[in-house]
Amino acid sequence: MIQDDTFIHLCQPDSCKSCGACCGLYNYADSTKGSLVERLRKRTSLFHQTVSDRADLVSFSEAIKTMEDQTKRYEVIYCCEYLGFLDRSERRIGCLLHPLQNGGADMRDASFYGRELCDGHFCPSYHYISREEKMALINIIDDWYLYGLCITDIDLVKTYFRLISEGVYEMPPPSIFKHGRLKELALSFFSLKINWPFISPSVHRFGKYYFDGSQYMIKHVDYESLGCDRSRFDRIFSSLSSEFGSKEELKEAEGIIQHMIDVFVTAYLKERKAHQK
Repeated sequence: MIQDDTFIHLCQPDSCKSCGACCGLYNYADSTKGSLVERLRKRTSLFHQTVSDRADLVSFSEAIKTMEDQTKRYEVIYCCEYLGFLDRSERRIGCLLHPLQNGGADMRDASFYGRELCDGHFCPSYHYISREEKMALINIIDDWYLYGLCITDIDLVKTYFRLISEGVYEMPPPSIFKHGRLKELALSFFSLKINWPFISPSVHRFGKYYFDGSQYMIKHVDYESLGCDRSRFDRIFSSLSSEFGSKEELKEAEGIIQHMIDVFVTAYLKERKAHQK
């Protein structure tokens, strides 16, 4: 939950969603939402059925590693077997070893990273995404799967809010994203993370990164081979794992992004004008 006026808990921002990216959630070779839901649902059920204290954790861990597909995108990133659903409605994911889930008993020392690292780790988004951008994104996205993909993508978040801010000459206040047309328009943009028509089919791509065994590299769009200059939406394209087969596809992609920005700007200016009357 949001704790005070300065700190925003990005991992567990509210009762609607949460993020498990640091636990390796999106590092499985099959990280589609359907696959992750099935994985988390089964392990959460098994945890509650078989774990009553620390002594049961070894057998639980072994069972998960046996029953689940352990194929990863990036071998160096550990996928924690203790990540599961925290509520019956399956809206929030998080640590099954956390004391809030076990009547005050903190069992996180049994995890790969240990209690201290899990308790004190803050991802780069805490530092590089502004408070207004964080609050806006929290208001826009209510789905844990999409939220985790976006809150950890600094380039996507900051570039989107920069583009719409340039269009309306201010950073839109986070409150306008809580409901209504502006929330819907912003959500449509961030949903490109999962429905972008030019996303690379490679399982080794994740956002702007390309994984090769134990190494990772930034995958850049090869504009030279397309006969084009670097796009003004390059950071967005990289964040969306874009792969273009022709100059025409690139132009179509630019048109999609520009249209989304233009529609939001028009709607925002209309609402602002109406409120000023």
